[in-house]
Amino acid sequence: MTISENMQGVAPKGSATPDRLPVGQLLAFTVAGFLAIMTENMPAGLLPQIGHGLGVSEAMAGQTVTLYALGSVVAAIPVIAATRSWNRRPLFLLAIAGLLIFNTITAVSAHYGLTFLARFIAGMAAGVVWGLVAGYARRLAPPHLQGRAMAIVGVGQPIALSLGVPLGAWLGELTDWRFVFWIMSALALLLLAWIRFGVHDFPGQAQHQRLPVGRVCAIRGIRPVLFVLFAWILAHNILYTYVAPFLGTTDASLRVDMILLVFGVASVVGIWGTSLLVDHRLRHVTLLVLAAFAGAALLLAFSHGSPIMVLAGVTIWGLTFGGAPTLLQTALADCAGNHADVAQSILVTVFNLAVAGGGLIGGLAMDKAGAASLPWIVLPLILLALAAAWQAESYGFRSGRRGA
Repeated sequence: MTISENMQGVAPKGSATPDRLPVGQLLAFTVAGFLAIMTENMPAGLLPQIGHGLGVSEAMAGQTVTLYALGSVVAAIPVIAATRSWNRRPLFLLAIAGLLIFNTITAVSAHYGLTFLARFIAGMAAGVVWGLVAGYARRLAPPHLQGRAMAIVGVGQPIALSLGVPLGAWLGELTDWRFVFWIMSALALLLLAWIRFGVHDFPGQAQHQRLPVGRVCAIRGIRPVLFVLFAWILAHNILYTYVAPFLGTTDASLRVDMILLVFGVASVVGIWGTSLLVDHRLRHVTLLVLAAFAGAALLLAFSHGSPIMVLAGVTIWGLTFGGAPTLLQTALADCAGNHADVAQSILVTVFNLAVAGGGLIGGLAMDKAGAASLPWIVLPLILLALAAAWQAESYGFRSGRRGA
């Protein structure tokens, strides 16, 4: 088998049959995504304990999340671009080892400077994980099931947000916040063994196959997908980051933890539904879920005093967001072809910029107009994403069966 064939998604002998997915191998990527999201968001549920343990304010402790995201932004594109010639499994192992080492340093550190440095480098490792996951997982799957493979890989993220982070926060209150990071280190150690002995390796790109990052961005379809990604994730994070103060404006008497659980469960259902349709109806599903997200924003905007409207809006929002990573990563990888890993590293960077932008814009909106204004700010962003996806029919979000 040639390198070119491998990059197109043809699985090596023994990794997948033409009609089956190597679920056991794909679940290793699911766990990697779960671990990366847990490592990123766990401090948010433990800010008082972390601040007390390091002798800093809660606001300063919250910067451990910011530094992690910045590490991903800084590392994703240059590291993935510089390691394109590497075999995929050693690079993946190195990234997971980075999470293991720097979560362990976080667990033992008593000095905030060392902890902040460890969080930044852990974020760099996570940026490499996210840059690798989509291209690597697709190459394990037969081409006509690559979208479904991405759905399996993506389920780790909402599980981490809806169940893992609250469970970790509960354990941190019962024991100590450092114990939670020890657990994540143990999970990383188990994952290293799983990948080394249970996941097939693939070669990197030969020198003559590589394109500069700028030329990868210029491939037709890449920029429309990235625009949809940025607008969609920006809108999502404006709402998600400030969901607690927004709920306080609705007079619906709903608890934040219950709302987040509803959102998380709906996200998992959304991934399942997307997995059934992404390989046959990628364009139609993308347009449908963006339109539904706009509808959810309207429900939330008019939900004052109505728990049913809030729950309906959050449920629809979760259903639409659950499939977003699968749809966007699949569309981008389809456009990028042999250059999927570099394209995914660009996606990681744009994604994290949208996360940071959501926090900034949402905070400014709350200061100027109050939390009740957030759905109205989100709505035009969703409509922009919908219009861009609609226009990208020939390149980006194409009609028909994937790979046809």
